[in-house]
This record gives sequence, C-alpha cells and structure tokens, in this order.
Amino acid sequence: MSLASEVPSLPTLENPNPGDLWARFCGLLWHDPALGFWLDTSRMALTTELLNSLKPSFDKAFAAMDALEKGGIANGDEQRQVGHYWLRAPHLAPDPSITKELQEQHQAMAAFARDVLDGSITTPGGNAFTDVVWIGIGGSGLGPLLMVRALQQPGVGLPFHFIDNVDPEGMGCTYAHLGERLKTALVVVVSKSGSTPEPHVGMVETRHHLEQLGGQWPAQAVAITMPGSKLDRQAAAEGWLQRFALHDWVGGRTSITSAVGLLPGFLAGVQMEDFLAGAAAMDRATRQPVLCRNPAGLMAASWFAAGSGKGTRDMVVLPYRDRLEVFSRYLQQLVMESLGKRCDRDGVVVCQGIAVYGNKGSTDQHAYVQQLRDGIDNFFVTFIEVLKDPSPSTSLEEHGSPGDLLDGFLQGTRSALTGGGRQTITITMERLGARELGALVALFERAVGLYGELVNVNAYHQPGVEAGKKAAAAVLSLQKQVAALLDSTPRTAGEIAQAAGAEEQVERVFWILRHMAFNHHHLQVEGSWGQPQTLRFSTI
Repeated sequence: MSLASEVPSLPTLENPNPGDLWARFCGLLWHDPALGFWLDTSRMALTTELLNSLKPSFDKAFAAMDALEKGGIANGDEQRQVGHYWLRAPHLAPDPSITKELQEQHQAMAAFARDVLDGSITTPGGNAFTDVVWIGIGGSGLGPLLMVRALQQPGVGLPFHFIDNVDPEGMGCTYAHLGERLKTALVVVVSKSGSTPEPHVGMVETRHHLEQLGGQWPAQAVAITMPGSKLDRQAAAEGWLQRFALHDWVGGRTSITSAVGLLPGFLAGVQMEDFLAGAAAMDRATRQPVLCRNPAGLMAASWFAAGSGKGTRDMVVLPYRDRLEVFSRYLQQLVMESLGKRCDRDGVVVCQGIAVYGNKGSTDQHAYVQQLRDGIDNFFVTFIEVLKDPSPSTSLEEHGSPGDLLDGFLQGTRSALTGGGRQTITITMERLGARELGALVALFERAVGLYGELVNVNAYHQPGVEAGKKAAAAVLSLQKQVAALLDSTPRTAGEIAQAAGAEEQVERVFWILRHMAFNHHHLQVEGSWGQPQTLRFSTI
C-alpha cells in the first residue's frame, strides 16, 4: 500500500499552506513502494520557512553531488576523485576502463568465494576452508563486520573472526577461540595504502600463529589493497592465494560496496547482487533535485535544523533489530570522519561535526532513554524499524508476539520523546535483507555528502586522522630511541629524554618507559610509582 495515494499532495514550498498540517506532514514523509522504505522527518524542527531558506544551498549541493559522480575532484587535499557511487553502478564511472575493471573484479570475487565455499579451492592440505580471519581497521573492519552481523544466516557461508585492533589480549582471544582451525582459515588482509601499522601488525601476528600450527600463509592469504602498494607487492612476490584491488578513489568509510564489503558478503553466503542493487536504487532516489522528494535531502535538512547548522545536537541511532546493532558504530565513522572538520573549505575555523552514538532498541529503553526524555536536550534520535518479523513467532497472550512487543516499545519511546519536545527521525523498512541494507547505507552516504555541502566542509578528506597517524608514528620512533638508550646504568626519564634529544617530551618518555617496565623482563625500575620523578630505569 502506498501512503502517497492516500493523502493530499504537498503544497509547493514557495507557496505553502500553513493550515494544511497533513499536507505538510506528507512533504516530510518520503516513501518508495518499490524499495519498501519510509523516511519520516515530521518530528524534526523543519519549517516551511527554513526549507525555503535552504533551497539555494540545496541547489548548489545537488549540483556538487552531480559533479562528484561525474568524476570531479572531491578531495582537494590529495587531488582525488570520490567514486564510491560507481561501485554499485559501474556504467556511471567517467572512464570506460574503470567500468570494465569493476565488472571484472565483481565477477572474480563472486567466483572466488563460490570456489572457496564449495571446496574447489582448498587449504594446502586439501581440506576445505573452515573459517575466515578478517584483518582490517576503520572502514576496512566496520563495513565487513556490519555486512556479516546484519546479513549472514546461521549455517550459511564461513564463520568470521575479526582482528580490527592491535590489542594483544584481543588477538590472543581470537587465536585461542580458533585453536587448530586457524590452520584451515582463509585470512584476508585489508589495507588501502598497504603500510598502515595496525593491519600490518595483525597480519604479522596471525601469520606467526598460523605457521606455528603448520599452516602455509601464502596459500591461505588474500590481500585487498591498492595495486602497487607495499602489501600488493608482498602478496605478488610471495604468491598469495588471491589479490583484489581497492581503488585510490574509494575512502575507507565509503568502501562497503567495494571489495572490502563484497568479498566478506560473498564468503558469508549473502546475495551481494541484491546489496548493490539496493544501494543503486537509493542512489537514484537521492539524485532527485527537489528537496521534499529526496530522502537524503530531507535527512540533511533535518540534521541542519536540529543543530542550527553547527552540529550542536548529537545523533542517537536506535535500530530496533539485533542484526543492526553494529550500524551505529558504522555510522560513527561515516558521519564523524566526514563532517568533523576544524576548518571549512574557505579556511575559516568552524569546528563542525555531528557526534553519533547508539546501541539498539529496546535495550536502550533501560539505559539512556531516561536522559533522552528528561535530561539535556542536545540530541536527536534516528529510529530504524523493520516491519516484517521472522515467522513463525511465538504469540504471548498478554503482549502478542515478540515483534508486536518490540514495535510497541519503539512507538512508545518515540511518543514519549515527542511529548518531551525531543526531535526524532524514523526510518522504516518493510524487511531487512541485503537489498534493504544496501539502500540504508546509501541513504546515509548521500545525506552526509549533502550536509557537508550545506555547512561548506569537505566530507571527503580527513586531516585529523592523518594528524593522528603522524603523531603515533612520532611516538613509535621515540620508543625505538628510548629502547636503544637503555643500559645497565640507572637513569631517570628526564635523563633519557635529554639523551634522545627530546627534552620537551619527558612526560611522553616516562609513559613509554612505564609501559616497557611492565612488558619487558630486561627492564628494572628503582623508586616509588607514587613519585614518578624519582623513578630510575635500567636494563637488568
């Protein structure tokens, strides 16, 4: 049933009818019957006056998105195109060679996964692969994690194990859980540049454990990286099982429709053609240059209205399905890395951004909804609901089915928040499958791009991330200097810092020494931890 056929048409924004509230509501309620999607922004601080005032900005934003999709330079810092929209519609790529490459790689990934799952490709010992160990950080970890948690069905595809951090305890737990099955695991290493420290460390540790068990790394390892990168060269030289390309024009936070998301989907037994089709369908819907007919435009306008164009309200994401529990974490990177910028495109310090947090419904009704309802009004909530419940479902006399109860909690929470004057967006999907997840991801991707244009920030670079990487590299370099300066002569952190030419970094040297003292048996400490200035360090 299409709600659009049941209600009056929306008056044009240039000639509004303020008395027709239902018509206004319909302008803030977007529905696509073919996709089975609704977007309800009627409970946000959107007014006819605001939407009219934003029309010129949206006209520019729509034009900017069109130029981006046609191959314009979107990341000026690195003179890069931004082409994640081409991944689900290769024919849109500005170069026929890109179209051909994307189509061929898609077919190659599907064939590779099919051969792994049916046993045509085996371990060196001739056994079928039993597991997948996925090594990647940021979007290279979150995208695959979302894909697997949201779409993999029990007993279908291979079990996944994620190494997305360099926490030695976390990695150790993964290896312990796998046990001997690590010897029959397919290991996928994802690193766009091929030189990021975290996935490199995860790769080295996993390789060590696999080979200790008698596994053969090259015959079990797959690389996803830029052609010609350090990782790509290593994989080619060692004869790894397979290599797939991660293109320069795909950012990590928008890489889920690249090999980063497609390969884990295929290995999890997901119909990835449906995922891509859903993303492509939402892309088409969000190209509509009329604001009230564009769901991503309505979302971006809602974010702008809620935070006065300055991000003064956080985005709380509440999906009412366990399978979407990871989605708020996924959106944290997509939204915060894209929009969290110190300077705008004109170099003006604006400190823009929208903080994102969330978990799942109805869990949060017993966690932080109390504050959302009665506490500080510094947020807006995005509810995500799925209408179709699994069947059969147990019916409880006092409450109905579990799905009925879940829906009741959602509706009740939304009503309570509205009654408290809080702002909410509701996204409704008829069902949750690969096609719907693809559309959901694409909706937020486009909304982020449009909002970035509204507030004049570049959503496609990440200078803060690069600054963090450089700072970490400096610390790692100092660690090596400090280790080299340690000898049997007891010296304080200040003395070691001076010897390393880092007199201004005594505190950092102390932190390095403290960590080393707890993890390197050859280091001894003299003095009291309560008085760090008296501590003296030396090798045993």
